[in-house]
Amino acid sequence: MLPLSLLKASTTLPLLVELKSGTTYNGRLVSCDTYMNINLRDVVCTSKDGDKFWKLNECYIRGSSVKYLRLPEEAVERVQEEEGRQW
Repeated sequence: MLPLSLLKASTTLPLLVELKSGTTYNGRLVSCDTYMNINLRDVVCTSKDGDKFWKLNECYIRGSSVKYLRLPEEAVERVQEEEGRQW
């Protein structure tokens, strides 16, 4: 299971993205590309200190600024189903 296939299988699922700056974005994954650039919808952005919040309709996150991603378990199940269909 490759990280990119796991991310692509997470389309429409909730996703937490933490940037290298410490800012976090929680939203639903709309799309991603091979550079792990991410489009999110219905986003709540939290400042590094956790004291400021912003609600955004959508946002674009450059893959090189991502520190880590948190995906729901359902994403892993989706990838396993897709891999099972390929074989």
